[in-house]
Amino acid sequence: MEYTLTDDQGNVIDSSEGMAPLEYLHGHNNLIPGLEKEIAGMSVGEEKHVTVPPEEAYGPRHENATQIIPKEAFPPDMEVEPGMGLQMRDTQTGQIFEVYVTEIRPEGVVVDFNHPLAGETLHFDVKVVGIRPATPDEIAHGHVHGEGGHHHH
Repeated sequence: MEYTLTDDQGNVIDSSEGMAPLEYLHGHNNLIPGLEKEIAGMSVGEEKHVTVPPEEAYGPRHENATQIIPKEAFPPDMEVEPGMGLQMRDTQTGQIFEVYVTEIRPEGVVVDFNHPLAGETLHFDVKVVGIRPATPDEIAHGHVHGEGGHHHH
């Protein structure tokens, strides 16, 4: 599908314009729930405007969901910048999760556990440009495999 994502003020947040259309595997949590629900059953060539509330997108924004991580915790050659997404591992559970750098301070790097779009109402203009059956491999792996196949490393 081709899409443009805007916020409540009409600012473009993301778009497939100038890029290949977004491919996804329906029913496998590849998209935010509110968008997947609204585009289910659309036909090739069909266009739709979809408004997705935070509860069906990236959830509500949790205040105080930030933490300061000492600069020494990062590799010395790593360029850490605000807006950057980082994968972190919970040392107790081993679970991997994503955090977002919001600020660099002398005492460390401030990370936010909220997704940058948490708490936002999202507006999508979508156009279905193709529909095809999923391959058995795609169904087994839960996501689309692009041109030339897909390899797990």
